[in-house]
Amino acid sequence: MSGYSDAAAYAERWLGIIKSETIDEATAKVVSKETVNNFVNHFNKGWVEYRKSVTEGGEYAGTEWSGSGAVFKDVFGNEYLDFLGGYGAMDLGWSHPEVVEAVRAQAGKSGIPTQELMDPLRGVLANLLAQITPGDIDHAFFVSSGTETIEGALKIAKLYTGKSTFISTVKAFHGKTQGSLSVMGKKDYRAPLAPFGSQNYFVPFGDADALEKQLEILEAVGIEVAGFIAEPIQGEAGARVPPDEYWPKVREICTKHGILLIADEVQTGLGRTGKLWGVEHWNVVPDIMCVAKSLGGGVLPIGAFMGNGRIWKAFEDPNPFIHTTTTGGNPMACAAAIATINVTLREKLWERAAELGDYFMGELKKLAAEYPKIYKGITGKGLLIGQHFQDAEVGYKVAAGLYHRKVLVAGTLISANTVRFEPPLVVKKEQIDEVLNRLKDTLKEV
Repeated sequence: MSGYSDAAAYAERWLGIIKSETIDEATAKVVSKETVNNFVNHFNKGWVEYRKSVTEGGEYAGTEWSGSGAVFKDVFGNEYLDFLGGYGAMDLGWSHPEVVEAVRAQAGKSGIPTQELMDPLRGVLANLLAQITPGDIDHAFFVSSGTETIEGALKIAKLYTGKSTFISTVKAFHGKTQGSLSVMGKKDYRAPLAPFGSQNYFVPFGDADALEKQLEILEAVGIEVAGFIAEPIQGEAGARVPPDEYWPKVREICTKHGILLIADEVQTGLGRTGKLWGVEHWNVVPDIMCVAKSLGGGVLPIGAFMGNGRIWKAFEDPNPFIHTTTTGGNPMACAAAIATINVTLREKLWERAAELGDYFMGELKKLAAEYPKIYKGITGKGLLIGQHFQDAEVGYKVAAGLYHRKVLVAGTLISANTVRFEPPLVVKKEQIDEVLNRLKDTLKEV
């Protein structure tokens, strides 16, 4: 029992730190050092070795603590400009007061649903999404993460079509659970865990002719396909934007061959690319659509996979409980999502993303032209922007140089050839200008 007593005391000490409004330097050092030790000994030491925020010798680490808008502070009070944005989860920035208040109010009523009575906010959120999603999409099921939305999308596609094969794209990122990995377009994540149960196929992103050719081959050899899944703009691959004719042609091909079109809007949804939904750049209506990351307003995790009533019958008949979750779409998460949608629509944040993104990318392209030995180019839409470097070593130096200048940016986990900018959609133009100044200093150093 002494172990239990020690654990209780440890929890009590940390609850005191959590509840404190301020943190002094001595406590900050303890928190930072203990965080490193806990990750190494109890979580995943590889994360510590990967992080450029860990000091030489590995004693302390940049340890996030609090934030507001596009600025956050570490435990030592250092301020950073957050141009990583939780890989797209922080569209409303850090601790948006309206989302925090909605969650706080709901937490005082109920946190996890009974699973037996009807919880109203799940219905409210499904109704809201039906009002703002493209075309005839009018049903949603809620989970807690992006990869779960992909699992659900694949599952309902199999149930609806009675087929089990999917086509995905090279360099696609759809999540790291088993079903999601089966349509992942990256060897580093897929290969160690293969096989995945069903045989899926891959075509180059942005090449609609390759999709049609693959479908023709599969039909010729008798392999039936349930659906094609893709991101409107590839995020983790480096904000890769397809040709303008790509998505309309993909829609035509899927309809022609009788397969479902699944749009993975986990990173692109809710305004990130300059439209409320990424597919709206090309006026395309998918059959199934996924959203997560930013849906919880950066406060609580929540995701949804969505479709029309015709497809949804596969979930309703004969077994409406064929796909369930205990905590997904809980009342607190739904409250966060409702507040997030309200702020996004009221502030028209997609328009802000389009305007600031055009400015930001314009300035970045000037820098890319000025430093051709560093940059290959700049891609993206809205505030999903990819910096493409000549090699991974240079990309890492730029990302590390920005970090040392208190700017947080996104690398692609396996390679620093591409480093993304994904600031909150509430970022100020002055903050973009400041990041550009710090980037210029970094480029001169590199």
